[in-house]
Amino acid sequence: MIRRSFILPGALISLTVFGLLLLGFWQLDRADEKRGIENAIVLAQSSPAQLVEADDIHTKEHYRVLLNGYFDTNKQFIYDNQIVKGNAGYYVLTPFVLNTDTAILVNRGFVPWYGKRGELADIKIDRRPSTIEVGLIKPKQRIELQPQEIETTFPILIQSLDLDQLSQLSNYQIIPMLAQLDVKASNGFFRQWKPFYGSVDKHLGYALQWFLMALVLSIIAIRLLIKNSRN
Repeated sequence: MIRRSFILPGALISLTVFGLLLLGFWQLDRADEKRGIENAIVLAQSSPAQLVEADDIHTKEHYRVLLNGYFDTNKQFIYDNQIVKGNAGYYVLTPFVLNTDTAILVNRGFVPWYGKRGELADIKIDRRPSTIEVGLIKPKQRIELQPQEIETTFPILIQSLDLDQLSQLSNYQIIPMLAQLDVKASNGFFRQWKPFYGSVDKHLGYALQWFLMALVLSIIAIRLLIKNSRN
């Protein structure tokens, strides 16, 4: 017979096990969600690049596309504080003008500082109209520990991608998407774009942890119950 003194601890243990199981199944749901995102991205990136207009760019995240326009070599941004292959450096972001007042920032690749922060690489580029192939991603704005004082002389050194601010500085309406220049293009710098990972394995790992904790707690509860019944 179960002692009354065990009822309250038993109920608390049962609720805890139930909560751990809910967390485990929630992580499994998250893994399924991320798996669906990964599959959609793989499908998008495997599609052949097609020409898109400015108005359609915002619907093409993770796609490889072709853009018609020209680079504005006079209004470039130096995106500082980047680390690639253990080297500190910067990305060169160049507006690619799609029509009279609309542009998209093209990441032309990484340039290491090599300890010479006062010396920029030659980032000039031809302004002639061209068709470029790029991959599209949504830019992520980094958290700034303190407000950055930005000079208005191009090329401008920036620490984060505040597109509203960059639009004001460049006098372009910058599309809220970042274009990564194709690695085969000749008018860029070091490019080794990382593929998207939806962290499916991470969620599966978390789910396993919650289920194991529920199992261990259940075993402890059963042993306590057996011991309590015998006394």
